[in-house]
Amino acid sequence: MILELAILNVRPGQEAEFEAAFPAALPLLAATPGYRRAALRRCVETPNRYVLLVEWDVLEAHTIGFRQGPNYPEWRRRLHHFYDPFPTVEHYAETVASHAAP
Repeated sequence: MILELAILNVRPGQEAEFEAAFPAALPLLAATPGYRRAALRRCVETPNRYVLLVEWDVLEAHTIGFRQGPNYPEWRRRLHHFYDPFPTVEHYAETVASHAAP
């Protein structure tokens, strides 16, 4: 499993519009083979910053299947105008350590 982590800085004042647009764009992502799940969280300290967490079966599901697939242009059209600067996206694979409360 690959965890994609994207830091999304939304233009100040456009948070409500972004939050309304994002759920409508999610089916474009979810239709990609190898997609597992996604979550968008808003930052407490910086209210116009979000983190997008997406789980993929393999890295190529995101980098090739989605980014080079037929749904990406529509995803870009719906969401990319909200970002300044463009999101930082990284991928994580191996769990080095974990812990949960009892």
